[in-house]
Amino acid sequence: MEIAIYAFDGVTMFHLAAPEMVFGEVARLAPEAGWRTTLWSDEPGDVEVSEGYRIGPVAGPDVADDADMIVIPSWPEHLPPITDDLGDLLRRAHRRGATIVGLCLGSVAVADAGLLRGRSAVTHWAAIEELRARHPDVSVDSGGLYVDHGDVLTAAGTASALDACLHLVRSHLGAREANRVARRLVVAPHRDGGQAQYVDRPLPPATGADPMSAVCHWALAHLSEPLSVDRMAAQAQMSRRHFVRKFQEANGIAPARWVVLQRLESARTLLESNDWDIDRVAHTCGFASVVTFRQNFAAHFATTPSAYRRRFRTTGEVSHV
Repeated sequence: MEIAIYAFDGVTMFHLAAPEMVFGEVARLAPEAGWRTTLWSDEPGDVEVSEGYRIGPVAGPDVADDADMIVIPSWPEHLPPITDDLGDLLRRAHRRGATIVGLCLGSVAVADAGLLRGRSAVTHWAAIEELRARHPDVSVDSGGLYVDHGDVLTAAGTASALDACLHLVRSHLGAREANRVARRLVVAPHRDGGQAQYVDRPLPPATGADPMSAVCHWALAHLSEPLSVDRMAAQAQMSRRHFVRKFQEANGIAPARWVVLQRLESARTLLESNDWDIDRVAHTCGFASVVTFRQNFAAHFATTPSAYRRRFRTTGEVSHV
């Protein structure tokens, strides 16, 4: 996987570092996967970052012409239109099958290239209205962290670039490798793309002073059991209404949906790591029935549990159920 990360004068080091750290960690932890990152710009040479120093030399656009994935990690804050050369390069790469990724304000550049027509997208909250005005044919989600169409991905605020990049690792290499990378970087291993971008932080350590954190950690330890909102509210020693409001504020997602996502993540790890039949995986992760599990899994991951296992299970015999 050749990954070309676009650099331009004025880009922040964080925006360059986020995809470089995540994808570079894949190269270090799983060299057999063949992932490699390269910084490139409109011309080969040095790039001056917003922090005031120069980095380089970076490659020229020829690198992007051969890449499997092209990442536009941000865009200048005054949101200039994309240049003809860069737009042509992105469209050409997209036609030959490369994945195009726009992180933070970089999603505006991807839209300028015409790759988001008739599609949904996210961007940094400060650029939402500009993106809507410039591209009325793009459905701009004002709350999500990232939107993945398979061939094109956009991500929202600065920190959500890490979530989007981990999602790409997970999509290509599975949850096990994504979790390994997340642990090395000390970030949350998975946040759903539909979470609110205003809550860009991983789950904090459980403490007695933080009932929302404590109830989340308690729920993770009891995923195999029924976890109604009423039960979680009782665990937090709150009324149901107060608990739902506080949980949404703390995590950017409704408690019932959060539980489903944690169960799906647990199931995904089990599918990759052992040969349990699908029924056992479903009940271990707390789904009331295997039918409910299959429906939720397919809706979230766009594949069946068995198909997912065939793709990402790499050792041992598996049960085909």
